[in-house]
Amino acid sequence: MASDRQAQNTDQYSGEIDPDVAELLGNDGGDSVPNFEELFGESGLRTPDQENRDSASELGSRDDHFTRVTEIQGEPEPQFKNKNFYKEVLTGEGEVSKRVHQLLGQFLNAKDSQDRSLYRNKYIPAHWELAASIAGKTGAEMPAPKRMFLRFGVLLPTLLSGEQRDLVSRVIPENRTGEPIFYVDEWLEAVAQGRVNASATDETKSAGKNSPNRINAMLEKARGRYEAQLSVVNRQAEQLRQAELGIKDQVSSLERVHTRDDLNGVRVPYDESQKAALTEIGNLLRKLHSLNRDLERHTRELENLREQRDELEQKDAESGGGATVDRKVVVEEMNTIRQMAKICVGRQGNHFPVLIKQYFRGGLFDLGCRENVLNTLADVEYYDPGIFLRTFKMQTNRIVPNVVLIPCYGELGMCWEPFERFNRASSRGRLAIPMYPKDLKTAVVAALGDLRWQVAKEKAQHYWMEEGLTGWYYQWFSDRKMKGDVKDAFIQDYILWITKESEGTQKLDREVRDIFWRYIPFPRDVKDSLKNRGYVYSELHRKDANRAMSDGY
Repeated sequence: MASDRQAQNTDQYSGEIDPDVAELLGNDGGDSVPNFEELFGESGLRTPDQENRDSASELGSRDDHFTRVTEIQGEPEPQFKNKNFYKEVLTGEGEVSKRVHQLLGQFLNAKDSQDRSLYRNKYIPAHWELAASIAGKTGAEMPAPKRMFLRFGVLLPTLLSGEQRDLVSRVIPENRTGEPIFYVDEWLEAVAQGRVNASATDETKSAGKNSPNRINAMLEKARGRYEAQLSVVNRQAEQLRQAELGIKDQVSSLERVHTRDDLNGVRVPYDESQKAALTEIGNLLRKLHSLNRDLERHTRELENLREQRDELEQKDAESGGGATVDRKVVVEEMNTIRQMAKICVGRQGNHFPVLIKQYFRGGLFDLGCRENVLNTLADVEYYDPGIFLRTFKMQTNRIVPNVVLIPCYGELGMCWEPFERFNRASSRGRLAIPMYPKDLKTAVVAALGDLRWQVAKEKAQHYWMEEGLTGWYYQWFSDRKMKGDVKDAFIQDYILWITKESEGTQKLDREVRDIFWRYIPFPRDVKDSLKNRGYVYSELHRKDANRAMSDGY
């Protein structure tokens, strides 16, 4: 704890804050916690201008892979140099801001570790209540300190060292990646504007026959079906275009005219390659006819789904549901963010929600900023190419989930939902990644392992203990009479699969390795490399060849 540390340069501090707290606040000229009367004595604070930020949900994601980011840092932003930062975070938030101020002061002034722990635990719920209050005012005009509070968990900049403040201030504020990776303030803004749906919770609400809740649920389902069908139509249109290009190539080969000089330059018949082109043109024409028939059918279905969606949107607007997102929805989403943070941290973890230098010891590449998370996602997808693939109506699409970066000291990321309740075909689902973990790669891999498990379980439905990835793993788990949650065990093995086994370091049980090799296969080049790393992998590679020959893979 902070009280066990030696204070440095204590002569810089005076008043109620003792030398132990001086070290906590930093020795680079930082201010102590402001006096309460001074803090709320003024009103009408100037609101800084907000920069325009790209919407990740509007930009979408790349078609087939992530593009790695080389620029991790930008120029330092000036927010943390604002002497009124703490004041602007708390101003306008009512009674909860007074409670936060009081509890933070008590925590920082605590004389021994027992008192510090007491006030620390009292502070945590007050912090999240303040975050919910600020979230309810989400919008473009939100002051920068409040936005930084939601984004990074920074309440008092002097709780960080000068080096740490510089590090956080250099995080690139806008989304330049084009991927659906959100900081909390961006996510709440997207929910408030209706660009993404609020996260599902276990709470169920009664809905009458024509209630707004029921209409909204039907509308979300209709939108999901429309988007999924649109994906099918687009894919079939691309297949049609490829067939047309194939015919064009074959016709070009027929245009090569050969003549015989010994017969006064008469044209000779088609050669063997041109005869083959004629056959191929016939095959492609039949394929075109079939593709066009399917495209007509699916386009008619798309038109019907669009009409259903438009009708429900009209009903939703008439019921008042389509106007704006209720402030209550955004506050509830902030409370869901709190639950995500609790799961990421775990029972025995550090639940203190304020970014403070004693708890964040990492450097640039340990910070769960958008760019670092994207690069880690790219690394994992290389070893698990099927992680984001989803099949609907025989069409496979790559759908990257929404990723919310949670300002907490969690050890592991998690999958809140693999896809949305009413749109399993094309919705993104959502992952939560802690921003200040001990090891960022482990946190990201854990979230993707959770996603893998939940998608496989949903696919197998009530046969999840018998079939597919989850079935085989559950049977192994049961046969070994292992204790605990089977999903947690799977996630830990998935972490080893991606971080160790991919490099040829044998860490998994033999049966688990066999299951993962088949159901979560490495790309071909990794498999070819591993077959030379020992008998275990060469035997798995041989089984692959046998299955391929028997057409049983």
